[in-house]
Amino acid sequence: MNEFEWRRQMRDLRQPLTPQRDLWASIDAALEDAERTQASANPALREPRLAHRRRWLVAASVAASLLLAGGIGWRVLQIPTATPVAGNTKASGNWKPSDPRLAGAAIELDAAQMELQLAIQQAPDSPSLQRLLGRTEQQQTQLRQLANQAG
Repeated sequence: MNEFEWRRQMRDLRQPLTPQRDLWASIDAALEDAERTQASANPALREPRLAHRRRWLVAASVAASLLLAGGIGWRVLQIPTATPVAGNTKASGNWKPSDPRLAGAAIELDAAQMELQLAIQQAPDSPSLQRLLGRTEQQQTQLRQLANQAG
């Protein structure tokens, strides 16, 4: 056999072939036999097992739901409220130190605080925004202390 004959045989393999016998008939017969076997195999023993499994699934889903609700409730109690923030913004908005280096930092911190307050109005339940706002207020307090120490 030379290469040309080999290539011709390879091209012939690309042609579709029909099976010599119908495969679906044997597959359907096997499935029907399996259904009959399952139906006749002690249905009285299968029912309590299924009921037992269903009870466990219901109990597990109720326990998971309660655990989820408890976790969410605990998390909500851990989030600080935004009421102290509103009181601090009025006092910090009018403060400007005399040192120009500190004045620039005060302007930046005031701008950051205003942007964070706007973001908190859009997403009031965001703990990360609350933390950032708290850090900004701490930095403003430290800046005031530096201005007081500088004179």
